[in-house]
Amino acid sequence: MRRPGGPTSRTMSKKFPDFVPPTKVAFLDRGATLHLRQCTLSGLEGLEGDWTFEKDEVRIGSMDDNDVVVRDDTVSRYHCKIVQEDTGYVLVDLRSTNGTFINKVRVREGFLKPGCTIGVGQSQLRFNAREAEVPIVPSRSDRCGSLIGGNARMREIYTILERIAPTNTTVVIEGETGTGKEVVAQTIHGLSPRKAKELVVFDCGAVPPNLIESELFGHEKGSFTGAVMTRQGLFELADGGTLFLDELGELPLDLQPKLLRALEQREVRRVGGAKASKVDVRIIAATNRNLEEEVRAGRFRQDLFYRLSVVRLKLPSLRERVDDLTVLVPHFLKTMGYNRDADGNQRVRHVSREAMAALGSYAWPGNVRELVNVVERAVSFADGETLELADLPDVIREVRRTAPVRALTSEARAATAGPAPRPPEELLADGVTFKDAKEKWVSSFERDYIVSLLKRHGGNISHAAREADIDRKYFRKLMKKYEIEALGVASEDDEEP
Repeated sequence: MRRPGGPTSRTMSKKFPDFVPPTKVAFLDRGATLHLRQCTLSGLEGLEGDWTFEKDEVRIGSMDDNDVVVRDDTVSRYHCKIVQEDTGYVLVDLRSTNGTFINKVRVREGFLKPGCTIGVGQSQLRFNAREAEVPIVPSRSDRCGSLIGGNARMREIYTILERIAPTNTTVVIEGETGTGKEVVAQTIHGLSPRKAKELVVFDCGAVPPNLIESELFGHEKGSFTGAVMTRQGLFELADGGTLFLDELGELPLDLQPKLLRALEQREVRRVGGAKASKVDVRIIAATNRNLEEEVRAGRFRQDLFYRLSVVRLKLPSLRERVDDLTVLVPHFLKTMGYNRDADGNQRVRHVSREAMAALGSYAWPGNVRELVNVVERAVSFADGETLELADLPDVIREVRRTAPVRALTSEARAATAGPAPRPPEELLADGVTFKDAKEKWVSSFERDYIVSLLKRHGGNISHAAREADIDRKYFRKLMKKYEIEALGVASEDDEEP
């Protein structure tokens, strides 16, 4: 079990081919659960007790402040620790007097295989690893760090971020361009114990391929033409903090093994250098590509993909969370410097119903980044305190004219009919009565049903009412109730002869 040469020689797959490291957290676009990696310890040979941990580090010793306290005169005060890494669990001896053993073999540091025994003094523990599936309970907050939005999908992501941020686990953030991947990385770093150190950002697609190795790992003076001085790489600069690798899918194939080595062995070697340096860096990566497809196409190494994909987060596009527009737009108006006059006062304070409906109709191929630019442009054209439809770009106004029903969805939910009802467990926690809760759910159903019918029939009220098997006058009454007709969804000339 002893690892020659210390931690730098560690390779999980070679040492334990029968051990498949469990995924600590997996969140895909259709997942609604957390898969948490847990370590369990059971007392043997006179040591009683069972312990289960999700922590990154578990300490064992005779002192009361250890996670596992062993009352044994042959056990040191702080005897050893179990460290959870992305590839498995490692047992580290803390310079104990009588040594630490794995399956009766004394080790300074070694991987723990499920079912093995840990010997501390005259006491023994049985080690196991398991994966527990925990349902995601969406956060009740409409923001997390710098992230804003009350969409159900976003609130699920907030819950995951709060859970994984305090750990050192590697994270891969997937999503379209402009969905806020760097903001997620900033949020994770800001909620982590590493927040006092640097968050170093590197865009893999913005640097010429021949310079990426030097940027990441540094170089020694004279190692190549133009290397006039020794330079630290970003891994060294991020030591103790977080390194954010943006556009990971753009990383050249020939450099991927070097990144894999740095991740596995926690050390880097400068270009032209003879000595490797240990680094303590948490990796967060982001990509707008489908890395699984890139692996199948041979453009991304499979071993690097699995090494990075301990936690995978897929961010929704803005068109999938269009209900957040009513939160995002006012936020940008309040916080962005371009919306201030010479005295520092907010210029544009409101958004008209027509303008918000138009924003809800647009597909947002550039996502939140495009929204920021659109709001800034609209503010520059606005004359008063209200942002009007005429202030928006032509492409958005045109979509509003040609696709009125789509605008309805955003408007009805966000501007006129209010937010969707909260989950029953939240209503119960707040003491909402059955009658009030039922009214909210019925209203939500009626509104969404009418919207869906109108969308299906291109705004034709007669056809929509016929499919619903309700009187056309009552259908119009429902539209009026939820202010749907006022949005210009259905034409006035759709009456049948």
